[in-house]
Amino acid sequence: MLVRVRSKDGNFRFELPPTADISELAAKIIDTAPEADPATLAISNRPRGNETLVSALKGRNLQALGIKHGELVFVSYKPRADAASDTGTCQCRASWESVQEDTVDVHWRSQDGMIPRERDSRFCKHGANAMCDYCMPLEPYDAAYHTEHSIKHLSYHAYLRKLTPKASTVASTAASLPPLSQLSFKRGHPPWPAGICTACQPSAITLQSQPFRMVDHLEIASMAIVDRFLQAWRSTGLQRFGWLLGRYEPYDKVPMGVKAVVEAIHEPPQEGELDGLSLGLPWEDEPRVRALAAASSPPLTIVGYIFTDLEPTPEDRTKIVYKRHPQSFYLSCIEALFAAQVQNGSPTASRASPSGLFASRMVTAVLTGTADGAIDACAMVAADMIEASVDPGIVRVKEEDRSVDSARYVPDVFFTYKNEYGLEVKKSAKPCFPVEYLLVNVSNGFPQTPSPLFHSTTFHIENRPGLEDQHIEGVLRDLSRLRAPEVTESRLGGDAQLRTALVKWLSDWHLIAFLGSTQLFSADDMKVLIRTATAASLEDPTILDALIGTDSWQTLMTFTRETAPPPRPTTSAPSGPSHSGFDEDIPQEIFDQIAREGGSGGGGGGSNVRVCPHCTFENTHGGGDCEVCGLPL
Repeated sequence: MLVRVRSKDGNFRFELPPTADISELAAKIIDTAPEADPATLAISNRPRGNETLVSALKGRNLQALGIKHGELVFVSYKPRADAASDTGTCQCRASWESVQEDTVDVHWRSQDGMIPRERDSRFCKHGANAMCDYCMPLEPYDAAYHTEHSIKHLSYHAYLRKLTPKASTVASTAASLPPLSQLSFKRGHPPWPAGICTACQPSAITLQSQPFRMVDHLEIASMAIVDRFLQAWRSTGLQRFGWLLGRYEPYDKVPMGVKAVVEAIHEPPQEGELDGLSLGLPWEDEPRVRALAAASSPPLTIVGYIFTDLEPTPEDRTKIVYKRHPQSFYLSCIEALFAAQVQNGSPTASRASPSGLFASRMVTAVLTGTADGAIDACAMVAADMIEASVDPGIVRVKEEDRSVDSARYVPDVFFTYKNEYGLEVKKSAKPCFPVEYLLVNVSNGFPQTPSPLFHSTTFHIENRPGLEDQHIEGVLRDLSRLRAPEVTESRLGGDAQLRTALVKWLSDWHLIAFLGSTQLFSADDMKVLIRTATAASLEDPTILDALIGTDSWQTLMTFTRETAPPPRPTTSAPSGPSHSGFDEDIPQEIFDQIAREGGSGGGGGGSNVRVCPHCTFENTHGGGDCEVCGLPL
């Protein structure tokens, strides 16, 4: 028989046999109300009054309770949060008030964000200490100021300031409530055509440009970061992908602006192609990389990702094809979906949203060709509408299957824009519409006075097999070349130049990330290493003291001493009673070759061939004795 149910969640119909237990009906009701407390679930035959707890009717069937075919049952319940408060559990603070926001958000919340203006010599008739309408500060969301300075989008905190009611003498409830809400298109039923409701029934959609952006500028700390990233494409012609490691800082070019500062690019495992690449997500090393970046000073995080789309022109191989432009595309369909999925996985913590999360600051950067054949970066963020649409599957790649199971209703889509007369116009989105409704552009560039957090980019980059291989032998050779075992704590004196050269060589993200994967450093010692490498001043003579005192560093120095090549002779081949008779016939060229092999320490993974000074055999192993004669190398 058919049983109709009416609750605060809507009207529902259930097919149940007359002999079904009341618990079966209760289970179906709970499925439609996920927030209901089963212990407080009650039914009645009237809209108000005569409620009976379902728990008191346990063991009785529908027919015994007098529920007939087509009967309308009224349901009431208490949400779990209300039930917990009734039992004496009281939450003194709202959930969004305990959210830990980013430092840049904390900074802008403590500022008023007002835009200062100078005294107008034409209209201001007051003294120097007075103020009028022509010189008083402007709100950070002032439309005239943004138009005058060609700022297309409001910053995130300027948008918050615009939505938040003004504080008054009497505290209002509206001023304390969060003004934002995370977009979500999820419903409590299967997607159409299997299920539909009045809340999600397809209707005409009108697209509007997003009025704000979470990130206003992408700043790459040093040009060397991009050059090292492009080196793989220049050597192989294959496209590359990397995660941007950096932090968020205030941006003074936009009222209450936020910029993402990139300090390093970490490349995950990937397979590059001439016209694309393949990634494995989630990548296995992500938790370790995130924890290592968070331990730096200041803490770093993943602020976005970057990939290349470069193709040399057939006429001139030194120039790049100009393929991403307003008349073509900025992001392909699959790239836009990927950007939205990445943003969904990294929401921004915000006290301005009831859920404590709102949108995302993950930036998408593309290295592609320009109109004059050069290489330039373009940065953007997927709009909140696309970000919220990916999870339920509203935005999708076009499917060829038109069967009933996969068919989807596509409503009429319109978009609004201002025409040449400044009037708001609505236009149909068929067959296409401007990309600005899906993407929010972000300016990008380099600082005028670069001051990168990592001072070296010479070490081999991870996950470049065959092109740049990372090996511990290369690290030990570089440490031996830099005479690292001779560097002691500052209180014991020592060469200051050796100390400075060593700490600058250690200030390399790829080197630090590699040492963390060798198991030579413990978790606590890795934090000491990255804090040393990212210190504010590497010229400080005491900067290495904390690292030298760790057990992991002493272990690394022990390996460096054991694998160090023999010192290069400065005069002639060794002779005399203090040497073996085998050494008398060794020509000077052999010793020169040994010295060259020992002094050409690379960033990680060059050839590790060592020539025995006794029998001239080329040893490729990492031991200390020759494989043929057994004498020490």
